[in-house]
Amino acid sequence: GGQRRIDGARLVGVVGSGNLEILIERQPLDGACAIEISTAAHGFGPIWEAVVRDFHQRWQLADVRVSINDMGATPAVVSLRLDQAAESITGEAS
Repeated sequence: GGQRRIDGARLVGVVGSGNLEILIERQPLDGACAIEISTAAHGFGPIWEAVVRDFHQRWQLADVRVSINDMGATPAVVSLRLDQAAESITGEAS
């Protein structure tokens, strides 16, 4: 249990492939996990909130900034890519 801390940064996914790019990096955020979403889709706030909430519950990352550049990926793809990013930077599966 407990919060996971990471070193370095990982770029997962490419906008041209799956319409999604995720950058996950370590930053001193007083134990917080900051998630920034840039998306071309509008009106999907509640869906994004659910995806991000589920991701945070699974991983409970600390001192991490996640930047999401979405060009129309489905919530399932976003969730999968977030898990891959977290796995790559923590070295473990959720």
